[in-house]
Amino acid sequence: MKKTILVIATVLTACALLFTVVSCGNDKDSASNASFVIANSAEPQSLDPTQIEGVPENRIYLALFEGLVGYDPKTSEAVPAVAKSWERNATGEQVTFHLRDCSFSDGTPITAQTVVDSWLYYLSPEVAATYAYMPCMVIKGAADYNAGKTSADTVAIKAIDDKTFQLTFVGSCAYGIDMLAHYSFPILPMQTIKEFGADWIKPGNFVGNGPFVLSEWVPQDHITVVKNENYWNKDNVFLSSVTFLPIENSNTAYQKYKQGEVDWNTDIPSEMLEEATLRNDAQISPQLASYFYYLNVNDPILKDIRIRKALTMALDRETLVEKVTKAGEIPANSLTPPMPGFTPSEGNPYDVEAAKKLLADAGYPNGEGFPTLTVLYNTNEGHKKIAEFVQQQWKENLGIDIELANMEWATFLDTRQSHNFEIGRAGWVGDYQDPSNFLEMFLSYGGNNDGAYNNPKFDQLLQEASTMGASDERNEKLIEAEDILCRQDQAIIPFYYYTSKNMIDLDKWEGWYPNTMDMHPWVGIKLAD
Repeated sequence: MKKTILVIATVLTACALLFTVVSCGNDKDSASNASFVIANSAEPQSLDPTQIEGVPENRIYLALFEGLVGYDPKTSEAVPAVAKSWERNATGEQVTFHLRDCSFSDGTPITAQTVVDSWLYYLSPEVAATYAYMPCMVIKGAADYNAGKTSADTVAIKAIDDKTFQLTFVGSCAYGIDMLAHYSFPILPMQTIKEFGADWIKPGNFVGNGPFVLSEWVPQDHITVVKNENYWNKDNVFLSSVTFLPIENSNTAYQKYKQGEVDWNTDIPSEMLEEATLRNDAQISPQLASYFYYLNVNDPILKDIRIRKALTMALDRETLVEKVTKAGEIPANSLTPPMPGFTPSEGNPYDVEAAKKLLADAGYPNGEGFPTLTVLYNTNEGHKKIAEFVQQQWKENLGIDIELANMEWATFLDTRQSHNFEIGRAGWVGDYQDPSNFLEMFLSYGGNNDGAYNNPKFDQLLQEASTMGASDERNEKLIEAEDILCRQDQAIIPFYYYTSKNMIDLDKWEGWYPNTMDMHPWVGIKLAD
């Protein structure tokens, strides 16, 4: 297969480890007995679906778990998984799912009641799942239960019989089915959780229902999963094992890929992009994703909207993507990428003179007396270079100094989630292909609202949109919400829309496809014939 390189110039549209394994595609008996190694960029925050939020975690989740629906490897749209089929009622609000015969890795059957119990556990206030706001937005009764206002029996999900599960959305919810592939709608081994508590995710205790099951987990070294022989679709699982390497340094990961120690590298360092694009195994394509900085709006300095706007308007995004990131990213003044029927807010553009005036109006002419703020980012050469660019721009354009602080992934996430920061790096890859998925992060009660943003009008618009089917009226509400977030309130600093930058030899591996969500299910990946 020829390399897939799409340079974006217009609007976006819609083997084990080194010390034990030398396979990495080189020592395999057949296409159905292949080990696979991925440079997964970071040590996961957890393997428990209730406690995860990142892309590295999602790649592992797709190996270990499966929901009612999964992701199509080419389009990322919903396809049958634990549910073999479903139908909506006339209004579109009620969906009835028909489950196939399947079980967990320990042989325990999965029934409709399993789904009910799993989702209620995920939604329970005691669990405090980071992504609970997603089911709360769309399932009738979920928000009140999650807030501790009502009991579990008010959540509109039920088991009709062992193989029939039914849910009621808060409205017709145009994107509802696609959402269900996300890990905020997991099917969990409640019998194992009850037995082992928080230790259920450890090797030896672990039970899942995905194509693989946990074999080894050596923190900061590797996670290895092996084929789940009790998986319903095991005949289409061609890899015997997958090893996830938590390599935070993108240059190290790239070199290991070049040396044949890694089969899939999930990032390309900017300084290697020119070299990589000359190879036939660089897969660079448009991505439904945004790079931005959280602003802690409760910080004594950043609570002043004039300062938030000044910081934003003093950044030259065009220069950033042309001279720093250099992979076809699209500079953006808003969070949400363009999608059919949705036009992002124009945001607040690059305007140094206007930024200087705003800062002066806030009491800091030419940056005089402005306190030193800290930009927090997770360990990665690309994030470091962007932070250094920001540091330089704010010094040159506003006369202010900032400090930079990097942290390893799990600590970085914990710090951001605790709101114990001033400015924090962030990226968001669409969980499903709808603008609401980007905007719902900033609901006042959302688990991903790390900057503690709170605007009742914004919340209201998203809540209203969540009850509506696809329509111009719905898009208008989402467009207005985007404008409030990114232009009027400047709750974040948007930078650009991503391109995905993967290294994988598609002449060697089949079943892996570039797509706008950079979502790659493990079922179907195999050595090429």
